[in-house]
Amino acid sequence: MRFYFSVSIFFFLSIFLIPLHLNAQSVECVFKKNIQTVQLNAYGNQQGLPVYIIGGDNKIELNFDDLDGDYKSYYYTFVLCDYNWKPVNLSAFDYIKGFTQNRINTYRYSSIAYTKYTHYQAMIPDQNSVPIKSGNYLLKVFLDGDTSKTVFTKQMLVLEPKAMIDASVVQPFTPQYFFTHQRLKFNANIKDINSFSVAQQVKVVILQNNRWDNAQRDIVPTFVRGNLLEYNTENTGMFAGGKEWRWLDLRSFRLLSDRVERGVYNQGQQELNLKTDHNREGERYVYFSDYNGMYNIASYESINPLWQSDYATIHFSFANKDAKAFENKDLYLIGQFTGFELNQQWKMKYSEETGKYQCDAYLKQGFYNYAYVTVDRNNPHQIESLEGNYWETENSYTILIYYKSFTDRNDRLIGMSSINSRRDKPGFSF
Repeated sequence: MRFYFSVSIFFFLSIFLIPLHLNAQSVECVFKKNIQTVQLNAYGNQQGLPVYIIGGDNKIELNFDDLDGDYKSYYYTFVLCDYNWKPVNLSAFDYIKGFTQNRINTYRYSSIAYTKYTHYQAMIPDQNSVPIKSGNYLLKVFLDGDTSKTVFTKQMLVLEPKAMIDASVVQPFTPQYFFTHQRLKFNANIKDINSFSVAQQVKVVILQNNRWDNAQRDIVPTFVRGNLLEYNTENTGMFAGGKEWRWLDLRSFRLLSDRVERGVYNQGQQELNLKTDHNREGERYVYFSDYNGMYNIASYESINPLWQSDYATIHFSFANKDAKAFENKDLYLIGQFTGFELNQQWKMKYSEETGKYQCDAYLKQGFYNYAYVTVDRNNPHQIESLEGNYWETENSYTILIYYKSFTDRNDRLIGMSSINSRRDKPGFSF
């Protein structure tokens, strides 16, 4: 695949990170309604974090659909950010080797599917446009070479390995969290950097299941021994365990899975009504394989699901045991396909007539994970899961080590390690 490149003046993008809460806008945004199923992930792994290693040969894969079904001139560029995802005041030429804008030339019109769309794809970085500084990057996709015509933004990481991380997931000692939470303890051995005031120059971010909305930041080391930093306190890396995510198999719209109650097919417009969900907080924990809140585009009936999979409107419904609405609380649908955002699009609407909450999503064929949370109307920061929390739950954790010396102008990503909360993965509770 060959890409067309052009050079133009870089227009600086100012996007600021706002903590996830009601009506907040996250760093990752899709600005056009015709854009669907935006994925930025490790090449060949739809659940892999988009990480490029400086000097390595690994690739990041970008995929998205344009439901207008025509061809447009899409471009992308990189924006270097600090560890809090605020753009750094540097010229793009200081952190990109080569062209600062790249045209996305790989595209395919949908085939087989009733829904007409154009699928776009790019492998990042291209040999003529490579990030040369480690850290957080915002991938910005825009139209016609005009950076003011932003279509969407996605987060990616550039790593220069200089830290060795040894981590494990343990059960908390605190009684109220003993059965419901998971805690990370870890050491970071940092090499080839100035160890002066290393505790103040190093920042740590922990992700649960590749999510940035509930990431933990500004973690202080328990002990510092030269270049060895130890993080092992009861409040360090503490996360609610949750439960294995609800699942939805949409790999076929004809052979309906057991989560689908019925399908409606009218002139190519497909709708699937799901069986009503209920509160899972009181249920016993049972392990089953999931995508930890993410999704995987796949199809039983096509050769290449990227441009041969179809779309359908999916009707989600949720009911309380007493079929009544939550008092002073709003209900939201969450998952990777919602961006884990709590906004009006994913707010469930209560129907007095049916006694159920309802929400619609326009989804591509694949396998999806999702969950439900409530938000207190009087305190939007009070978010509660309706899945329950269990220490035994299988979760993945990623530890990111950032370093900024007194002469650096950006936070360098020098270490990264991923760990799973359990390795046995039984097929039943214990």
